[in-house]
Amino acid sequence: MVSALNLRAATNAALDAVRLRRKGYVCVTGVHGIIEAQDSAEFRAILNGAFLNTTDGMPLVWLAKHYCADTDISRVYGPDLMRSIFAATEPLPVTHFLYGGADGVAEQLKAALLRKFPNAKIVGTHCPPFRPLTLTEKAELTATVSALKPDIIWVGLSTPKQERFMAEYLPKLDTTLMLGVGAAFDFYSGKVPQAPRWMQRSGLEWLFRLCVEPRRLWKRYLLNNPRFLCKIIPQLLGLKKYPAK
Repeated sequence: MVSALNLRAATNAALDAVRLRRKGYVCVTGVHGIIEAQDSAEFRAILNGAFLNTTDGMPLVWLAKHYCADTDISRVYGPDLMRSIFAATEPLPVTHFLYGGADGVAEQLKAALLRKFPNAKIVGTHCPPFRPLTLTEKAELTATVSALKPDIIWVGLSTPKQERFMAEYLPKLDTTLMLGVGAAFDFYSGKVPQAPRWMQRSGLEWLFRLCVEPRRLWKRYLLNNPRFLCKIIPQLLGLKKYPAK
């Protein structure tokens, strides 16, 4: 179930969770995540178990406004949420840990964030391997986080890997909030260019990203987007309903 909110409300909710030491994970969900949830009851349960499950894609924003016309809803995009929370926590004693990306990306992200937010408290970074962690690696991660005790762990592993990681590791790690922001790691580190704002606002970011990374993203967009339309149009016409759980 997707949370009907805006960037300001999502930022405030995250700050309140950190202040109250309320453990949880935040998913930023677009069409890709919705289709993954339709295909997997296990993944659907992960999204439904999130502290926040935000409208990361414009199609979800448009649908949310259709069904909740009296609610102030806007896109809560992973990179924007990251920037908003770093801006809000810069003067506070809130600590951050960056987990994800290819080799070196987390360190590059840290440097980029500190240029923008020089007083941010980034206590650690880690770029995991592109495979499940071994028992030794799991123990090392747990020990590292236990030593640093970051308030927030930012996860950049892409959907659905990052959501599964957060759901599994939140109970095991000495942290309060985990946020899966996917491509924000690549965007802010400078590894991958970001779509212009007009494309983001018009729902065309997928086309820009497909042109930039066709080999990696063709399946996500060319298969999942038509599937989403085939599922949502009957719902809008009142011909089909989908369970929330």
